[in-house]
Amino acid sequence: MTDIFMFDRTAETMPCDDIAALQCKRVMNTLGRAYEKVPHYKRAFDAAGVKPDDFKTLDDLQRFPFTVKTDLRDNYPFGMFAEPRETLMRLHASSGTTGKPTVVGYTPADVELWTNLMARSLACAGALPGDIVHNAYGYGLFTGGLGAHYGAERLGCTVVPVSGGGTERQVILLEDFAARVICATPSYALNIAEVAARQGVDLRTLPVSIGVFGAEPWSDALRGELEDKLGLKAVDIYGLSEILGPGVAMECHVEQAGLHAWEDHFIFETIDPETLEPVPDGEPGELVITTLTKEALPMVRYRTRDITRLSDEPCSCGRTHRRILRITGRDDDMLIIRGVNVYPSQVEAVLVGLPGIAPHYQFVVTQDGPMTALRVEVEADAAMDDDARTAKAAEVQHHIKSIVGVTCEVAVMDIGAVPRSEGKAVRVRDLRK
Repeated sequence: MTDIFMFDRTAETMPCDDIAALQCKRVMNTLGRAYEKVPHYKRAFDAAGVKPDDFKTLDDLQRFPFTVKTDLRDNYPFGMFAEPRETLMRLHASSGTTGKPTVVGYTPADVELWTNLMARSLACAGALPGDIVHNAYGYGLFTGGLGAHYGAERLGCTVVPVSGGGTERQVILLEDFAARVICATPSYALNIAEVAARQGVDLRTLPVSIGVFGAEPWSDALRGELEDKLGLKAVDIYGLSEILGPGVAMECHVEQAGLHAWEDHFIFETIDPETLEPVPDGEPGELVITTLTKEALPMVRYRTRDITRLSDEPCSCGRTHRRILRITGRDDDMLIIRGVNVYPSQVEAVLVGLPGIAPHYQFVVTQDGPMTALRVEVEADAAMDDDARTAKAAEVQHHIKSIVGVTCEVAVMDIGAVPRSEGKAVRVRDLRK
């Protein structure tokens, strides 16, 4: 697999027919290795009545069964690996807050692949060799910190491995080190901007000009807020540990209109999450990804639960890979409030930019008899008396009802009352359990 070791920029502009031919060749290898080396896949393929040799064209991939997160948990910790554990260079894992953690492993070739794709992604975002990259993604079992770190170094950047937390110090380092690029979750970047303002530091006057934000869904409204408060160009990065980590797809700094999906290393599909049937490009559906070049943990038709659309529209940056349009939410994050499907990012798009409201919010979900009830806690951006608070809550409630279509309770909280995040934001507190 030495063909994936080089950070080769020419792959980003490969003709579409060549991409398809390369995918076809590589998916045959993935299916064969998964079937031969991972007992779960042998059982799943046999149950579906398919064998790796049944794959002839890319359309044939739809005959193979899906992989879901519970498959990794059911085979915890190392049962999904296609390589002996002793040969792996690294292990990462999810937090396991909803059950056993999902464990992912990397051979030396996998780490090299990940490093190169992160370097490609950061270059797509506008980072340049020699830039200082302020990396505020969390290090540890979470893949964000080390993924961005290795990719930035491969690109030739100077990395500040600050990780999450210590927000006051983050502001000092942004001032003193003069980073041009910041990597963080969008919610934590907003937190940094807020702390900077309290310290009397205007981040818009600093050299930081590119923000690489990901690891949680975020809206175009929040993009505008981040660009205004930090004085930079905010670009979206996508990835998940089960597939590789960050660097599966990257928004370019030229158009900021969807993430270039690295199709030379992954196959992307969208399906109806209810019927599991494919949906046409341009229509919303659940993103499904097959890995093409991973060794330790091949993933065949992995259901990400992320809701998005795929686009074949050409980009003026010249990259030929299809684009993943903004993730609007996760299928498993969707709430049904009095018969209305609601994603947190939909409400975020309504809240961000409303006069008198800070861009911090949280859902509190409760059970009201047979129905699910929603309380949206938002934060005032200045001191308010009780009458002003009541009026603002009614205004926000009206906006949510008219745009999202759901009736909910709204509480306008004091400044700082909504919890801040140093990593992925906790947008939903579910009190039904």
